[in-house]
Amino acid sequence: MTIGSSHNHPADLAIKPNSPLKPWAARFPNPPDLCFDYRRLVEQVDGIALATRPEHRICIVGAGVTGLTTARELLRCGFTQITLIEQSQRIGGRHLTVVGHPESHAQSSTPFEMGAMRMPFFNRTGEPPKAGRSLMAHYAQLFDLKISDFPNPGTPWVNATGIYLREGLLHGEGDPKLLIWKNPEGITPPPTEILQSVHGKWQRFAKRFAEKVAAVYGTAEWEAMWSAIVEHYHRLSFRDLVHLPVLDTWSAADPGAFGGLGMDSDESAIFYAIGIGDGSWGAFYDVCCLYPLRTAIFGFSSHLQLVHGRVDDQGVPLPAPYLERDGIPDSRGERFQAPTYVGLAAMDECLLFMPLEAGGTSLYEQCVARDNGLLTSSSVCALHKLADGRIQVDYRWQPSEPAEEKLLSDVFDSVILTMPSWLIETNIRLEGFSQAVLPQPIIDAWKHAHWETSCKVYAPLDKRFLDHNPQLPQILITDSFVHDVYAYRYNDHCAHDCILLSYTWEDDATKLAVFSDDELVDKCVAELDRILMRCVNIAEPISPYIDKQNIRIQRWMTDRNSLGCAKLYRAGTYYDAVSLMKYNRDLAGASGLYLAGESFSVDAGWTEPCLRTAIDVVINLCDHTQAQFKGDFTLECYPHYEVRRS
Repeated sequence: MTIGSSHNHPADLAIKPNSPLKPWAARFPNPPDLCFDYRRLVEQVDGIALATRPEHRICIVGAGVTGLTTARELLRCGFTQITLIEQSQRIGGRHLTVVGHPESHAQSSTPFEMGAMRMPFFNRTGEPPKAGRSLMAHYAQLFDLKISDFPNPGTPWVNATGIYLREGLLHGEGDPKLLIWKNPEGITPPPTEILQSVHGKWQRFAKRFAEKVAAVYGTAEWEAMWSAIVEHYHRLSFRDLVHLPVLDTWSAADPGAFGGLGMDSDESAIFYAIGIGDGSWGAFYDVCCLYPLRTAIFGFSSHLQLVHGRVDDQGVPLPAPYLERDGIPDSRGERFQAPTYVGLAAMDECLLFMPLEAGGTSLYEQCVARDNGLLTSSSVCALHKLADGRIQVDYRWQPSEPAEEKLLSDVFDSVILTMPSWLIETNIRLEGFSQAVLPQPIIDAWKHAHWETSCKVYAPLDKRFLDHNPQLPQILITDSFVHDVYAYRYNDHCAHDCILLSYTWEDDATKLAVFSDDELVDKCVAELDRILMRCVNIAEPISPYIDKQNIRIQRWMTDRNSLGCAKLYRAGTYYDAVSLMKYNRDLAGASGLYLAGESFSVDAGWTEPCLRTAIDVVINLCDHTQAQFKGDFTLECYPHYEVRRS
């Protein structure tokens, strides 16, 4: 675990907690809110609960991973009147895998992951990833998804990482050079004294933090310790934490105080570019420091995996429903994108199309058997709370034939919102919800949420680059406008490898917004050539290996189905985010409105919080409809979100 590489230290710990774990508690590493073993709950035969009101009508807005997981698990509980409404002509949301067009599905095609791309499974070191105590691990195992270690900077999974800072003059003298970092065993520190100093300051802070947390996590003492940590840090930005003085001695009398990293301005500028586990963290310098702390300390940056899809070792999709279709009809015959079962999007496709149980029906089959079960090309525009307690959902049906566009309505007992929160504010009118069931602070929390933009520039890469080029490193970390560059291979059978020419977030992505796609492609390739030709130890361009005619660019802030890539929170607003997570338990039973997805989590940019909030909805909706929970689970086993404002 080194600067720029995966931060595996939390998963390395073999610390036995000081006292017994609480019933249904998760084990470390796992997210701090809530400390609950969701995988154990969903692994029960026939689902989480047995519905006593199977006719309860449920509308789920959004068919991303959150909406699909919620629908699938509610169906497993026995709810039969489930409607999925999706605005676009595809499923998966920010699981966006773009593949080429081979002549048949018997060929392997190189995927580009335009959205989420590296998955934590929360497995401990020495365990297979799919043994991790996480929902991601559960569904990857259930659907037989092929995975491999993600080629993060500075890890053993790359041949070398190139570091280009300050125009190749990190130390201010000599000829410009690309610093080359090779770490085949995972224990080699980054090159140069200054990088090792920055690395050491991060290590000192993060190791002590994780070791103290691991000794308490999951026990009766954990909630108090986490609350103390939150109180110490929720008003600080990540930038503040980087500069905060080191605390020499941790005290059990003040368990939330771990001090800071103690970096000076020069070290902070380098840390801005290098980060802690997956490239530059500078875009996150001004968010609440609890976000990077959660990410680094609780397993989000450990043993990250690349999902190949539901494929064999050659990358060819395994037999699966609707694999060789050109398009799939929804409940009204409108066609949407057919499954390929390649890349991360295969998970979403499996959630919809694979049978729930052996020999059973799928979520898709159950939905399309009804004329309102699955509606694509349909944009929800209003929710009306009716006098009888139900909710009227208004939506625009926008089929492929524009002349057929209609404004339609339906009435449901419960509505589950899973889309990015800015889409709620800009696209959906809420009427009839009293302050008692939908308080203004809740609406303000999703309206005022901070959504990060992100831009990805992907291209096919000639296989000669990784096979026969000892000079050029596989990964580049720079403080140039391209920022982070990833080259990697899925298998030997794809015609090309892939290269993420530029991966940027927040202000770094906003800088690129003015350029057209063609302009941005040319700028990125020219900049990489400039960097490599400038460095006296490289002096070779990368452009001959790049297929510029088949580049794909994704700008999440201007995607009308997303309006952002990841929802974060600034210093002082952490409790607002937690209030959204509490809503389902506290008020959804009265309002009929449930909130799920990354918009209503505090772990932005990851799949696991989407899955966890989906199951949170299932738990609370089952409780509110008097469903019978399976096994020895009761709602008393489910911890509460804590909101304490000082």
